[in-house]
Amino acid sequence: MTLLHVENLRVTFPTRQGPAEVVRGVSFTLGRERLGIVGESGSGKSQTGRAILGLTPPPGRATADRLEFDGIDLRAATPRQWRGLRGIRMSMVMQDPKFSLNPVMTIGRQLMEAARRTASRAEARDRAMAMLEAVQIRDPARVFGAYPHELSGGMGQRAMIAMMLIAEPDLLIADEPTSALDVTVQIEVLRILDRLVQDRGMGLVFISHDLRLVGSFCDRVLVMYAGRVVEELKAAELAQARHPYTQGLLNCLPRIEGGRRPLPVLTREEGWAL
Repeated sequence: MTLLHVENLRVTFPTRQGPAEVVRGVSFTLGRERLGIVGESGSGKSQTGRAILGLTPPPGRATADRLEFDGIDLRAATPRQWRGLRGIRMSMVMQDPKFSLNPVMTIGRQLMEAARRTASRAEARDRAMAMLEAVQIRDPARVFGAYPHELSGGMGQRAMIAMMLIAEPDLLIADEPTSALDVTVQIEVLRILDRLVQDRGMGLVFISHDLRLVGSFCDRVLVMYAGRVVEELKAAELAQARHPYTQGLLNCLPRIEGGRRPLPVLTREEGWAL
């Protein structure tokens, strides 16, 4: 089942030299699967994710020949429709929690605000505490009552991930969701995401610089360069990529004894122990 259709997506920002197109004709479909988007900084990965959720910051402008989520034409979505989609059926984990968490609200209040849209107050509090535990926060009660500035970067990242997952959305766009986490917490977060994909049929767009992580965790991979998709392939075949840019990214990985370090093929049972 196809959950998301994106066809000829373009994102443009005005500059002194004229309009600058940062996403240029991106097209793909997403089912109940894990789709990885990789590329260097400035390749258009994050702007692609933001445009799908209608979050292109003004004066930027996003257009598409088709932008459809579960039969809903997002190009014509009203503010009321967006309120019914964002945070409930569609969520996005931003790259930096400092710019995504409300600095004047406690973590618990922000989590409950997300959960209250589909649950009672008591249920929302229970779900908030359970989700904080699920992302391996050892003292969930303390974090529940803390403000964002009282948390470390990694702790804030975990709290933000919990906030986006608490409503169990149908579509999650994760922009470098594990970049600030240590390896053990990273693995636990990946297990949570995998469980939502496998058990609930969630569609996941996983944006990352980490080719090794994307190659072992995702089902398919889009490689972006200068705002365009230059290659699409199965994650298991990433090491056999043909496009020169993808090959260049692979050659940037650490080498062992002078040769290219192969991408690992890991199973869910192995927990993606990278």
